[in-house]
Order: sequence, then structure tokens, then C-alpha cells
Amino acid sequence: MSWLWAIIVGFVLGLIAKAILPGKQQIPLWLTTVFGILGSVLGNAVATWIGVNDTRGIDWTRHLLQLAGAVAVVAVGDMLWASVKGGRQRA
Repeated sequence: MSWLWAIIVGFVLGLIAKAILPGKQQIPLWLTTVFGILGSVLGNAVATWIGVNDTRGIDWTRHLLQLAGAVAVVAVGDMLWASVKGGRQRA
């Protein structure tokens, strides 16, 4: 069940990250989900490193770090995807 939850969270975070980033991203939906999962893992790692991964109530700081990680991974991943796919023009 944890893998299913990771996929759902990665999908949602990837879509939110694509909505936050300016312009149109060229990455497909499956890669958006993978990048969202990676960003979530990155955000959790940073939250653990600074000591805010487990607090009472809703972990707003951890969730914001997960979103920031997803935005960073989607932005870098989109640039890499565009360069691998032949450098199509960005909108």
C-alpha cells in the first residue's frame, strides 16, 4: 500500500509542480509522476536533516519541502528531457 500512496502523492506533487513552473513542460505524465516521487523523497530527506519530519499535527513544513523538491526535480528533469528529445522549442 505504501507504493500506491507514493505514486499518488508523486502524481499530485508532479502536477502541482508543473502548474507552478512557468511555460509548458515537455515531459510526459508518467515522468511527471516519477519526478514528483523523487521530489517528495528529496523533501522528506531535507525535512529529516533539519529535524521537522515528524511533528504533532500536520507537518506543513515537510509538505512544503516536498513541494519545493518536486518543483526543483520537475524543472531540472524537464530541461534534461528537452535536451535528450532533440531540444524542441519551449513555449
